[in-house]
Amino acid sequence: MPRVFHKVELIRYTERPEEAVALAAKLCYSDSDIEGLREELSKKDTTAFIKKLVDMGHLSPIEHACFTFAIEGVSRALLAQITRHRIASFSVKSQRYVRAKGGFNYIIPPAIEALGEDAVKQFEQQMDTIYSFYKGWLERLEKGERGNEDARFVLPNAAESKMIVTMNARELLHFFSLRCCNRAQWEIRAVAWDMLRLVTEVAPALFSTAGPSCVRVKCGEGKMSCGLMEEVRRRHAELTSNCGA
Repeated sequence: MPRVFHKVELIRYTERPEEAVALAAKLCYSDSDIEGLREELSKKDTTAFIKKLVDMGHLSPIEHACFTFAIEGVSRALLAQITRHRIASFSVKSQRYVRAKGGFNYIIPPAIEALGEDAVKQFEQQMDTIYSFYKGWLERLEKGERGNEDARFVLPNAAESKMIVTMNARELLHFFSLRCCNRAQWEIRAVAWDMLRLVTEVAPALFSTAGPSCVRVKCGEGKMSCGLMEEVRRRHAELTSNCGA
């Protein structure tokens, strides 16, 4: 059963997302028709306007920009976290209909890897044992209509999941504020930073200040702060500079 590592890909997004947002926002304050607003926008750089919109907190127009990600090599533990973000669409590889033939992929937590080779080997052996449990239940339940869906109950949180996720820009700002924070769980934090990098490449004005609260103001975690605000800001600055924001 091979171990896997996460992979995030931006596979679809609203065409010219910042123009779509700017058009929607300007419509709120103009008596021009939509065609006139479109012609006006085609002649202007919308970057400053988009940044002003985000700074003002006028976020409903940015809901018109949507982004779809393919995410692989993540655990069922991550799935339980990311689906808490309810203003999103999820399509997930089913353990009910997709049988783990010949073993299942899994994720090894970095804290276990840090313990050394013996700890990793022990973890891998445990995954092998769990698969033997799963296989045994499949064989016993083979004649039943629900064998596969019931055998999966012994599979661990470490088992790999794959998904397609779509969020609009407003929900992404909220997602990044929580999941890019150092207090977020390591796996979803790594995925969130990858997602932030990808959307910043295609819509830098929309996401130039996206991330945990310490990117914009002081940390909102109070006594629970990680104390690494400057490090987080440097990482964010490097990301946005590389993306041309």
